[in-house]
Amino acid sequence: MSKKEIKKNLVFKNKKAFHDYIILDTFEVGIVLEGSEVKAVRDGRVNLKDSFVRIIKNELFVLNMHITHLSTAHATYRPNERRDRKLLMHRKEIDKLFVKVSKDGITLVPIKMYFNSRNILKMQIATGQGKKLHDKREDLKQKTLKRETEQALKNYN
Repeated sequence: MSKKEIKKNLVFKNKKAFHDYIILDTFEVGIVLEGSEVKAVRDGRVNLKDSFVRIIKNELFVLNMHITHLSTAHATYRPNERRDRKLLMHRKEIDKLFVKVSKDGITLVPIKMYFNSRNILKMQIATGQGKKLHDKREDLKQKTLKRETEQALKNYN
């Protein structure tokens, strides 16, 4: 595989979201970034771990997402690494999400960030319901059981 092929398949996932929330619906949204941030994303300098999505004045924003600036970017053009970034979505969809979030106690979380087929940076956000501690433990038990059975089957053959 060449270097271009490796870079093209960049997908940044928020594994903690799957651990902390029961994912209900997913949506693909655009994201507003500055030039040096896009280059940093292409270089793999993204952390979605503690980020979350909020609706502020009928607009979507992803908060606390960390994009480390490049060392080649000039000091005056370096944006704040944890600044609020606007997400692009149709107004009707935002209104539907607002109703869900305000009434049902559902949370909006970013799941993954990737470049689509047209080489445009997209983010996948989801509506999620928080898991209780015993649900998290049960999921971990199921994962370990599945892993152990696959390993046993692999070693058996």
